Amino acid sequence: MSDFTSNFWSWYVIVLTVGGMAYCAYLLLATGRMKVKPGQSAAPPVKGPAGAVETTGHTWDGDLAEYNNPLPRWWMWLFWITIAFSAGYLVVYPGLGKFPGVFGWTSTGAYNAETAEADARLKPLYDKYLAMALPAIAADTEGRAMGERIFLVNCAPCHGSDARGSIGFPNLTDSDWLYGGEPEAIVTSITEGRMGVMPALGPTLGDEGVKNVVAYVRSLSGLAHDGPKAQLGKPLFEQICAACHGPAGKGNQAVGAPNLTDQVWIYGSSEATIAEGINKGRHLNMAEGHPAMPSFKNVLGPARINLVGAYVWSLSNKPPAAK
Repeated sequence: MSDFTSNFWSWYVIVLTVGGMAYCAYLLLATGRMKVKPGQSAAPPVKGPAGAVETTGHTWDGDLAEYNNPLPRWWMWLFWITIAFSAGYLVVYPGLGKFPGVFGWTSTGAYNAETAEADARLKPLYDKYLAMALPAIAADTEGRAMGERIFLVNCAPCHGSDARGSIGFPNLTDSDWLYGGEPEAIVTSITEGRMGVMPALGPTLGDEGVKNVVAYVRSLSGLAHDGPKAQLGKPLFEQICAACHGPAGKGNQAVGAPNLTDQVWIYGSSEATIAEGINKGRHLNMAEGHPAMPSFKNVLGPARINLVGAYVWSLSNKPPAAK
């Protein structure tokens, strides 16, 4: 890893960039002065618009010749202007390795400055909603609309623009909550994130044990199942799974363990899907479709979290209209 943070790569970028610009300038000078010497051309001079003009020796279709005319002056000057502009830009702004540029501009600094300016301008409005409880914000038309916009920008990529979620992402419009749907719990989820993990139990249960537990889990929510296998799976569930999901399978919001007795399934209720979850577990790996809920503490701040929390709370509750 140290190879990528050493000064070598900074100098590599500098040499490559400056060398490329210098080579472009060299090509302009060299080609602008190049002439075909008498007798060097493979084809004799031809009569062009301004009289006899030598050719470069390139011909096509027998008589289509390439004239040895110089580049237009406007084209040459335009090329020189682009080189000069590039050199000036690299002096003023970062672009040459670790050289920060005369202005010391960075995209992070510009973003922070714009964010600070926006925060200062909106501070009175944010302070108003920061002091309000989530149900009161949800009942406020303007506050709920602001929360919805924040949700669409930050939360919709996972939970969907309608907040109904998808495979692996909870539906926020129903009354089923992994960590609790109270205003305080919602704010905590957004602020700190959620990192629940289901361990892989396949090696512990074995193939037959997994099939038996799958049958029992499906029986808890009234799904079609194999009765004898479900009876065999019940003691395995109580021994291994009840620690998180509870003896009755109703879940545990303290650790984010889902309720297995309702009809709400984050990953699906088919035998194959349930068996996959038990066998492999559900890990914090976005590439495998097992995402974690990130913390938005440093992204949104308390006021915006209150606003988006109020919007999320309102999706499964009906706040009274503001007077």
